[in-house]
Amino acid sequence: MAYPANKFSDYHAHLYFDESTLVQATELRDRVYNQLGFHVGKLNTRLVGPHPKWSFQISFNGEQFDTFLPWIDKHRNGLSVLIHPVTGDDLRDHCEYAGWLGQPLTLKLSIFGAQ
Repeated sequence: MAYPANKFSDYHAHLYFDESTLVQATELRDRVYNQLGFHVGKLNTRLVGPHPKWSFQISFNGEQFDTFLPWIDKHRNGLSVLIHPVTGDDLRDHCEYAGWLGQPLTLKLSIFGAQ
């Protein structure tokens, strides 16, 4: 699998889940925090931001990128993962600069002023 290119200094990964994969997502979130020491956001069991499913966020940087992407790809067990940089331009970050592991989802880009 081809991973997104590492071109930026800071990134977010958003892992998507639903009621049937809540336990799996919770365990993966705990592994990311305990094994990798990355900052992880709360488990959102409601829709937030542009995200079309429940999700949680992982923050990481460009130095961690090349190690993290294969790790999360190996452990995501079918969950979709959005990878995007944090540049300050939310629309471009979630659209033009974004990459996916697993099935891409349609984001609600209208919250960023997209048509």
